[in-house]
Amino acid sequence: MASARADTTAPLAQRTPATERQGNQVLLNGRAYPLAWRQWQNSQPGQVSTGVSDIGLERRFGVQLANTDNYQQQPAQWFTPQALSLPTQFSSNGVYRLVDISALAQTFSWRMQAQGNVLQIQSPPTQVQQLRIGRQVWGQRLVLDLDQPAPWQIERLTNSRNGSTSREFAITLDATTPATLAKTWTLPTGSGLQSLQVTSQKGRTTLQGKMAGNMRPRVTMLANPYRLVIDIQNTAPSPRSILWAPGIRWQEQTIALGNRQFPVTWLAIEPQQRGLTLEPIWGNQNGLVGIDPLSTIAQRNQATAAINAGFFNRNNQTPLGALRRNGAWISSPILNRGVLAWNPQGQVQVGRISLQQNLTTATGQRLALVSLDSGYPQKGIARYTPTWGSSYTPLLKTEKIITVVGDRVNSVQSSTSATAFAIPKNGYLLVARSFDTDTVLSPGSQIQIQTTTTPNNFNAFPNILGAGPLLIADGRVVLNAISEQFRPPFDIDPAPRSAIGQSSKGTILLAVAHNRLNGPGPTLSEWAAIMQQLGSVNALNLDGGASTSLYLGGELLDRHPVSAARVQNGIGVFWRPGAL
Repeated sequence: MASARADTTAPLAQRTPATERQGNQVLLNGRAYPLAWRQWQNSQPGQVSTGVSDIGLERRFGVQLANTDNYQQQPAQWFTPQALSLPTQFSSNGVYRLVDISALAQTFSWRMQAQGNVLQIQSPPTQVQQLRIGRQVWGQRLVLDLDQPAPWQIERLTNSRNGSTSREFAITLDATTPATLAKTWTLPTGSGLQSLQVTSQKGRTTLQGKMAGNMRPRVTMLANPYRLVIDIQNTAPSPRSILWAPGIRWQEQTIALGNRQFPVTWLAIEPQQRGLTLEPIWGNQNGLVGIDPLSTIAQRNQATAAINAGFFNRNNQTPLGALRRNGAWISSPILNRGVLAWNPQGQVQVGRISLQQNLTTATGQRLALVSLDSGYPQKGIARYTPTWGSSYTPLLKTEKIITVVGDRVNSVQSSTSATAFAIPKNGYLLVARSFDTDTVLSPGSQIQIQTTTTPNNFNAFPNILGAGPLLIADGRVVLNAISEQFRPPFDIDPAPRSAIGQSSKGTILLAVAHNRLNGPGPTLSEWAAIMQQLGSVNALNLDGGASTSLYLGGELLDRHPVSAARVQNGIGVFWRPGAL
């Protein structure tokens, strides 16, 4: 698992012809989408293959990806009786897996043309001939009869955190609908579908409305005749297992705990796979302050996959917990909370840690610092380095700011406002909160700082991520939210969850869960049991709730982007096909 993060120009896994064209925008029937694409010379003389980001193809075109154990061939279904096996290639940096859509384009008469950075795709005009709505024992079924296939997508889908508030949805179809069908529909009560409005404009049909909070839409496509079937239901989603790349498997499954059922999405990562690395990531390239959607953070870091990670202060957008990358401490642990540490060889260790920073003056006086580049203010002396950013804005109303250049105190100032203080490039700031430093740290004082991790066996791990609480250690559930200073009812409340785990075989599991069937998400104890069922012998709970997000190949896997909150940091997976 040697580091390849900085290598953003690795060669393609397959030989790239000199005539290759590529870009990151697809114009589908006149609408622009940020999708990676590429054209290359195939094995037939004079013929060009066109590849589009696989998960983007599913999200924007409605092409459904089927299970596979061969990352070089992706079965896909789009208004066909049987799935087509489509060849795949990786982008040079391993961020995207491109599915060859040439067979689909030929079968369904798509016209494609590349112009600069844009791939234009035009599907034949389509007409909705009929719309039928029928109540089922599990919910409501909508059937759209089409004269021929048309691209479709779920354009909007909100979450219901408690499983009872309504969910809003919008499903669009590149087809024209007659005025007799484009209307607000009257629906039976108690069917799960609460409202439905159909509109048709400029060759596009939109079905939008509300459904009960425990419902989810499931869309399927049928041929002979062509139909788009939308089921509004409260049943378990279909399981999924796709070997996306060597050492990366995308899985979805409903996990049962007694009579409780939890749909779970996770990535199984093999850290021993050549070309794979895992590292903490964050969005601000010039410091630590800032929050962004996980997809934005992943794309800025050119990560292949990612999961949201540590806690943070949403108001001042600063990290609250351990971050260590490539042997350098980025932000210190807080409150003795759980962490997961790993090294390039794939070894993992979990535990509860603290960072010891001891300041020594030239006269032998010693002070213990309480934090490093942390958004968690506490009594004592905190240290802020250029890693934090070019300046520090006080977190509390009254703080004493001690500027250190090199190894000497340069100035001591009191702060009573939100005025920012510059952090010297060749030094740092010491910030005293409710702590008297006047007799120890004055201008001209020479100081040294020594840092170590407790327990000291964590010093050997270059990467550490803190969140909490710790769920599983050495195969045993060790959940103790109170000891990690999480306040009730955090320990018993159900919520969307994220976690990182390790199996007995060394596989890293990046897992998320939202609502259970007919209810809210798992409690922490349920989440620990779910991670055990997935095979974890070590597991750490990550920030959850609205932050819960899992990303792969340019797209979120577990939720619609419209419902995704911004986060401060994540765990990035980097796959470099050139390392094979």
